[in-house]
Amino acid sequence: MAQQFTVKAFLDNDSETFSYVVADPETAKAVIIDPVLDFDYKSGRTKTESAEEILAFVKAQGLHVEWVLETHAHADHLSAAPFFREQLNVKVGIGAEIKQVQTIFKEVFNLEKEFLPNGEQFDRLFNDGDVLEVGNLKIRALHTPGHTPADLAYIINEEAAFVGDTLFMPDVGTARCDFPGGSAKTLYQSIHKLLALPESMEMYICHDYPPKGREHEYLTTVGKQKANNIHVGGGVSEADFVERRETRDATLEMPRLILPSIQVNIRAGHMPPAEENGTIYMKVPINQL
Repeated sequence: MAQQFTVKAFLDNDSETFSYVVADPETAKAVIIDPVLDFDYKSGRTKTESAEEILAFVKAQGLHVEWVLETHAHADHLSAAPFFREQLNVKVGIGAEIKQVQTIFKEVFNLEKEFLPNGEQFDRLFNDGDVLEVGNLKIRALHTPGHTPADLAYIINEEAAFVGDTLFMPDVGTARCDFPGGSAKTLYQSIHKLLALPESMEMYICHDYPPKGREHEYLTTVGKQKANNIHVGGGVSEADFVERRETRDATLEMPRLILPSIQVNIRAGHMPPAEENGTIYMKVPINQL
């Protein structure tokens, strides 16, 4: 039976992030998953070129986008959710455990007292098992913590899983777990929730860091992950995975955009409030990460 929805992928080369437009052809209703706001760290300037490419596609296809769905509060790019809220009047959703992430980083960045870590910045907080209906799309939230406490996979019509940063392409492996609130043991358990899905289910990943000689890819299957993922394929034990993951994480530098990204993304993509001179500033906590 053919899929009852369409998927269009967009690659942001700077952060190697894939964003998606998932649409129901019958009703022309759609969602956008993990859109990127262009940000030049050297100058502190933002652009919307990546988001405008998605917007042009949406308009050309005559789609009615109802939601931006975030798989988690990303640490490697800024969310373009506010751009789509302004342009298309969408709502923005994320996992309910974003409140835990907000609590952690409100302390890390010593954010203003007016910032409340209660998730109110988003239109909906999804708990494990919640279902969102958009046209004929039935989008089930699957809580997959480990990379961060709030990670979600979105399972669409029980045919495709949009897994965020939990799993990468099989030849790249799995997400790091050394950010505040992360856990390699928890990630292993979340991965096995995904690997318990039907082997034929398509799996769309959020990032690809291809080895030399391979172009960027974004689509695999549960079966291919179970058989070939270099970190968890073939029945790797929890203890072995945790040891390997934590050993590897200890060698990794922080993502280039983690400091601005987290400050923005825990606010549903909005910038921190301007100071009395009208300028918006980002904070850089010294010796904290």
